[in-house]
Amino acid sequence: MLALRYAASVAIALWIGGLLALGAVAAPSIFDVVASRNIAGGRVLAGAIFGEALGRFQPYAYGAATIIGVSLVTRAALGPRPSRFRLRFVILGAMLAATLYAGFVLTPQIERARVAAGGAPSSLAEGDPLRVRFGQLHGYSAMLQLVPILGGLALLFWELRD
Repeated sequence: MLALRYAASVAIALWIGGLLALGAVAAPSIFDVVASRNIAGGRVLAGAIFGEALGRFQPYAYGAATIIGVSLVTRAALGPRPSRFRLRFVILGAMLAATLYAGFVLTPQIERARVAAGGAPSSLAEGDPLRVRFGQLHGYSAMLQLVPILGGLALLFWELRD
């Protein structure tokens, strides 16, 4: 049981830690460095670099969800059942659903909006519908990442209490 709890705890930590590192460290760093170098099309380049990093992280999130789910189910089958088992499974499902939606629905929509803008949406006028749509999609994507982060913190709390 300890090995299963350990595996789940590591998977949760990697998932939420990866999201926090990408959003709080990598994204601002990439955009700041590119902007400070006055690179032509720098915002588009920075967005492409960050988008690639986020895309490469997605399989790790799916793997973490699998490890967490297998750990919960195996522990429930072998007994004793983890505390708040159903709630944990619902939270894990929400975390995975948010991650899948962001990766397979929002990311392609963001890319289509960027292409439709003809470059950096930030170069368009403030009220331009393409810029507004890009900003909305980007905001949804950023807010959606709170689901696995907050859910992961709750799951980690229960793992450490079991």
